[in-house]
Amino acid sequence: MMDASDVIERATILVVDDTPDNLAVLSSLLKDEYRVKVASSGEKALKVAMAETSPDLILLDIMMPGLDGYEVCRRLKAEPRTHHIPVIFLTAKAEVDAEKTGLDLGAVDYITKPISPPIVLARVKTHLKLKATADFLRDKNDFLEHEVAKRTEEVMAIQDVTILAMASLAETRDLETGNHIRRTQFYVKALATRLRTHPRFAAHLDDGTIDMLFKSAPLHDIGKVGIPDRILLKPGRFVPEEFEIMKTHTTLGREAIEHAEHSLGTKVEFLTTAKEIAFGHQEKWDGSGYPQGLAGDDIPLSARLMAVADVYDALISRRVYKEGMPHEKAVEIIVQGRGQHFDPDIVDAFLAIQDEFRAIADEHSDSDADLKRKKDLLSISGTEMPAHQKATS
Repeated sequence: MMDASDVIERATILVVDDTPDNLAVLSSLLKDEYRVKVASSGEKALKVAMAETSPDLILLDIMMPGLDGYEVCRRLKAEPRTHHIPVIFLTAKAEVDAEKTGLDLGAVDYITKPISPPIVLARVKTHLKLKATADFLRDKNDFLEHEVAKRTEEVMAIQDVTILAMASLAETRDLETGNHIRRTQFYVKALATRLRTHPRFAAHLDDGTIDMLFKSAPLHDIGKVGIPDRILLKPGRFVPEEFEIMKTHTTLGREAIEHAEHSLGTKVEFLTTAKEIAFGHQEKWDGSGYPQGLAGDDIPLSARLMAVADVYDALISRRVYKEGMPHEKAVEIIVQGRGQHFDPDIVDAFLAIQDEFRAIADEHSDSDADLKRKKDLLSISGTEMPAHQKATS
């Protein structure tokens, strides 16, 4: 088992002095306990220190031609690779100001000439022990930081999978495809990114918020899990009582997410955003939406972003009962809803990045297999195509 003394005995000491006799004396003093390297100038000392295998400690003279010891120390401490190497000034400059200057530059000790061999050996040993301890703590800290980052990444991956699993549960009971979930995620992120410098939204859309929006978007229709099949898949149009039940998917979604929060015993930021989206994405800018009939800025920003994303996707997407509407026609309908269904500034942002929306839709388009799976779902359920699903919004 290796102990601290083993580490110190194998330590490498760099001795820097422009006088050959001084180099010889110090090498002779140290060679029995340490590996010794020498440099006769500041320039050579920096090359040795910057080499692939750096010294464990440096004994550094101050008064040298070219780069003096102060400048060498300054450069060593400015370089990340050599910043942690302890420097002991070993010099004939005995003035208090000179010693203060050296210590201010980052040296760990200051020894004046003529040297006392026992003092030099004792201080070298002391500072090597301190360095060994510091290196151990730094390595352990790096290891712990790596482990924390790894565990955080794993938790985030589990979180993302859980969100998609919950969203997919709702999707299996509706006529949307799983790609609808992905598309709306990217639409919302694109809109938020575009609006992050807008005066109305800049204070609310930083990187963390945009990330939360992206994570939360798949849960916008989670409440459909609670809608009975007789209504969700009903042929024909809803009677008023049935439509009122259908509208409760927004409230059911919020309540499902709140239940998840209560089970965790703590508030989670992305779930707070998810609640806003689930509860508010059917609200309209003019107050004619549901469930609360909110208007304007009273509607959470997350829900206003999702409203545009959700309607656009409903318009352009293929379904088992319809072909997708051309992008240009969908854009026209979104523009018609400016100031009525949708926040005007969000519509303007949508118009500015409509080509990005089109690209997202193309990249995550519904495959024939997706549509067949939904058609099979209808066949298994024994229902006809619900007429209310044929609506464009």
